Amino acid sequence: MKKMKVLSSLMVIMFLIVSLSGLQNNALAKDQKFKRGKSVDVEVMSYNIHHAEGVDGVLDLDRIARIIEESDAKIIGLQEVDNHWSERSDFQDQAKWLAERLGMFYVYGANLDREPLKEGEPRRQYGTAILSKYPILHSENHPLTKIGNTEQRGLLEATINVKGNHLHFYNTHLALTSAEREIQIREINDIAGQAKGPKIIMGDLNATPESKEMQLINTNYKDVFAETPEAYTYPAKNPTKRIDYIFTSDDIEANDVEVIKTLASDHLPLTAEIELDKEKSSN
Repeated sequence: MKKMKVLSSLMVIMFLIVSLSGLQNNALAKDQKFKRGKSVDVEVMSYNIHHAEGVDGVLDLDRIARIIEESDAKIIGLQEVDNHWSERSDFQDQAKWLAERLGMFYVYGANLDREPLKEGEPRRQYGTAILSKYPILHSENHPLTKIGNTEQRGLLEATINVKGNHLHFYNTHLALTSAEREIQIREINDIAGQAKGPKIIMGDLNATPESKEMQLINTNYKDVFAETPEAYTYPAKNPTKRIDYIFTSDDIEANDVEVIKTLASDHLPLTAEIELDKEKSSN
């Protein structure tokens, strides 16, 4: 009889556990259904950090980190980022250092890639980086066409999972000549055009808004600072022109745009709050 009572008690306990678990799962499913379709607001930033050397000539990577922290940016496109490049940046892996300091995911795109000074040391690289508070699902650095013996440029692409919404994020630093930039912007349009869903393209384009080549990207994407007068970004001290940009696809709304005043680099960083429509579940 004792065994029967024990078995009976165990069955009752198991029934209660299963019932409570079912209620919890139903509540979770209802909660997910309720949340589905809600928008997500994300602060993004574009910043040419000049290998973390400020206008004062001081190398200070933590100063760059503090600017990002204070901006509350969650996804950041950085240009002019060193990776074991030279003494000018203490041979640091700057993208990795910033990601660890800020508690973010990151990817790096090396547009210049040189042999180490000593055998066994890391390769010396210079390029762009993407930092993100959200998981980075995929990334690829696309070399862009250059003319003659000019600096290699690239487009760093990342697919980022922003609370269930896959954001296609592109970061670049274009050439100094108009002819090269025109080719490179056409290539960016082609690469970004292959992805479906919300897109952000940002970076130092080395061209002012009225430049001929800029019309190529304005045709396909929204310049979130287009209605912001004198959103100058260069030089950092007494800026006189805008050559840094944040573009979005038509399915993204951008608000609260800002040019942050700081002398931590020779460029000023740009921020914008973007609104993403959360993707619906396929179930």
